[in-house]
Amino acid sequence: MRTKTRWYQNATIYAIDVKTFADGTGDGVGDFAGLTDRLDYLAGLGIDCVWLLPFYPSPNRDNGYDVTDYYGVDSRYGTLGDFVEFVREADRRGIRVLVDLVVNHTSDQHPWFRAARSDPDSKYRDYYVWVDDPPEWPDPDRGPVFPGEEDAVWSYDEEAEAFYYHRFYHFQPDLNVANPDVREEIRKIMGFWLQLGVSGFRVDAATLLIDNKGGLESTRLDDPHGVLRDMRRFVERRGDDAVLLAEADDDPRNLASYFGAGDEVNVLLNFLLDAYLVAALAEERAAPLREVFDLLPEIPEEGQWANFLRNFDELNVGRLPKSYQKTVFERFAPDDEMRIYGRGIRRRLAPMLAGVSGSEATGGPPDESGGDRDRIELAYSLLFSLPGTPLVVYGDEIGMGDDLSLPGRNAVRTPMQWSAEKNGGFSTAESEALVRPPISGGRYGYETVNVADQRGDPNSLLQWFSRLIHARRECPEIGRGDCELLDTGDPAVFAHRMVGEENAVVAVHNLGESPTSVTLSLAGDPIRLFGRDGGVEFERVETGEWRFELGRYGYCWVRIR
Repeated sequence: MRTKTRWYQNATIYAIDVKTFADGTGDGVGDFAGLTDRLDYLAGLGIDCVWLLPFYPSPNRDNGYDVTDYYGVDSRYGTLGDFVEFVREADRRGIRVLVDLVVNHTSDQHPWFRAARSDPDSKYRDYYVWVDDPPEWPDPDRGPVFPGEEDAVWSYDEEAEAFYYHRFYHFQPDLNVANPDVREEIRKIMGFWLQLGVSGFRVDAATLLIDNKGGLESTRLDDPHGVLRDMRRFVERRGDDAVLLAEADDDPRNLASYFGAGDEVNVLLNFLLDAYLVAALAEERAAPLREVFDLLPEIPEEGQWANFLRNFDELNVGRLPKSYQKTVFERFAPDDEMRIYGRGIRRRLAPMLAGVSGSEATGGPPDESGGDRDRIELAYSLLFSLPGTPLVVYGDEIGMGDDLSLPGRNAVRTPMQWSAEKNGGFSTAESEALVRPPISGGRYGYETVNVADQRGDPNSLLQWFSRLIHARRECPEIGRGDCELLDTGDPAVFAHRMVGEENAVVAVHNLGESPTSVTLSLAGDPIRLFGRDGGVEFERVETGEWRFELGRYGYCWVRIR
């Protein structure tokens, strides 16, 4: 039984891309002024923590992940003063702030790389990985991260007259973390933002960060995970209860190593659970979810999973068995334009679960009483009830759609839809000045799907999400307890028990479209906590045995005292 509590174990994280969230200055680009103005919305929704995508100065060739200055704010989003005011106002509302730490690579426009390419004797030369002749790299798992967009992990620089290493785009050269000076730079960056009040970092590309860069002996780390331990020690020493949330989409056998002995990352993005949860939704069977619990490793007492259904990247199903991949693609991404990199789906959850194609998205309004709404509720109820910390991407709480006409992963990075007014209330600028066009018209356009309309409707998805988030906050057993899977006798029904120090929470979910009933053995009388009104009923059939009547995609949480 867990005995210690950390703030992230009973929190809901809300992911925000500043540039597309709210424009407070009217220039067409989201900024910290607009984000600060929307903090009351986030507080009312029940959000405990926001994760901000990169907002640093950048050429923005990769959505800000090509950084040119780790100590600044892109002028389009405001100033450092605006950032500090945002953090202060967030703290006043009890909302913590995590920022992206992108130190696996920089932009090729970063002053470090400019100095490295221009002077072979510069100390910055060794900040990166250079060779005169690229070695053969036969390992297919260490090829370009974006197959089809990059053909190699080595690019020739004419000014340097040498090849440099990069796993992402050619304009994102990898940093050499085997160099102690680079490690010191990382500590300085973390110290700077901790001093400004952030509660931690989402460590981008943690798996690649500690990899043997280029397969060279000179870049081999004697203790790869020592990089993460060093970062954890620094964050704990300099931050007030600050944490590391890592992105590590690695082989299941390696996942536990990122937690170390409780001395590396605090929280790990749960890509494996995401893939198998989506497979369960596609197959309408509980089997994939039961399988993933056998694959996920035990983690330290204070460690935590960050569970999600969508993030800002593609929905990666590459680690699923081929049969599951086939079903997921057929059900949720039947058209080629919906797929990316041969492993992922570039769609928002609402149209994906509704089975809406790109052309159909321009049709009438979503069916609030049918599969669209029912399956969204089922999916997020399931996510929030599973052991870990739930993470939600902005806009999912109102059922935003995607724009498949935008390139790559930008399909799910459209402006937040605040109202039915011009530009969805995102900005007062003219349309040609907008950082990205908002979704307009059809089932998911801002005229139909927006915060203002849903805020005043007690039966809206937004109001349902608020109830879900507050219900999760009342269930610390989910974040800290021990999880036990329950036998249901129905392949479509997934049931599990989260056991806390005094009570337990049992959640029952029908992944199928057909109504059904299951009988569960419960060590006490259940008290309803959360569920669809009229979607689930339960009654005692004999001592310790309770029958749950579940409607199509029905779900229910109960507490057992």
